[in-house]
Amino acid sequence: MQIGVIGLGRMGGNISVRLSRHGHDVVLYDRDASVVSKVHERAERSAAATGLADMVAKLSAPKVVWVMLPAGAITQQAVDALADLMSEGDIIIDGGNSFYKDDIKRGRKLLEKGIHYVDVGTSGGVWGLERGYCMMIGGSKQAVDHIDPILAALAPGAGDVEPTRGRGEALDPRAEQGYLHCGPAGSGHFVKMVHNGIEYGMMEAYAEGFDIMRNKSSHDLVEGERFDLNMADIAEVWRRGSVVSSWLLDLCASALAKNVSLSDYTGQVADSGEGRWTIEAAIEEAVPVPVLTAALFTRFRSRTDNNYGEKLLSAMRFQFGGHTEQHLTEKKHGGEVSEVKG
Repeated sequence: MQIGVIGLGRMGGNISVRLSRHGHDVVLYDRDASVVSKVHERAERSAAATGLADMVAKLSAPKVVWVMLPAGAITQQAVDALADLMSEGDIIIDGGNSFYKDDIKRGRKLLEKGIHYVDVGTSGGVWGLERGYCMMIGGSKQAVDHIDPILAALAPGAGDVEPTRGRGEALDPRAEQGYLHCGPAGSGHFVKMVHNGIEYGMMEAYAEGFDIMRNKSSHDLVEGERFDLNMADIAEVWRRGSVVSSWLLDLCASALAKNVSLSDYTGQVADSGEGRWTIEAAIEEAVPVPVLTAALFTRFRSRTDNNYGEKLLSAMRFQFGGHTEQHLTEKKHGGEVSEVKG
């Protein structure tokens, strides 16, 4: 199958390479021509485009374009530009982390032109090239079915995960392959948004637990009740047979094995937006989410006063997504917010 990919950063580039490896023809575009060249060298079944118009011209109908850009204005601009270049029956996919209400608006607007809009919540980070990507998809059945070969190639597959007992024929078999058509436009990013909110809570629980254990040697405690615990070994033993084992714990173990003090991290932890949107959705639905809310607020606090737990959060984010700690100022929901990307 042929597809165009716009935005060739860590995930966009790896998605392009994985699709090429699985026999799909990929037309590449990024505003940085050097990035296009690098991905083109890695993806054998690929062609480089010099702009959006050139990319669309290189695609056969019905044309499919995957947009992998940061949420917000830059994605909206790309979708608007594509809408002017594409035709009835074509498909625009947003594989980034857009706000689901924006997806609903885009889907309705594009439908007026007969263009299908599909939102794909994509989880897998920098490991997705080899492991595959877990995907939560929103859009019409017609469009999602058409791009199924693309989704199947990107998904991790069943692998060695034991089938869930009791799953009947009425349930979607694609979920067992690591991708799911959740519903209409917006539903994919909504499910991914909540996924990220849960991720915040899980990461915070690990961070707090390890912080408690690390501080058990504190001189503020009664001398006979102090323990000098090895964080790397505890993370390792929990990976094997424990009810709290997970991929996030694997990443903790990896980070602690390399540097148990986590001195490479400041502990200033960013939030990319999905956690905030999850809390907003909970408020709209009157659903209490104390754990997710506390995890988000802890990230806010981390930017002013960092402890060992927040350093572990930074370490996990770097391990699974290659996220480095950078000071920057961003606009969020119309206001200026000074934060640290980690």
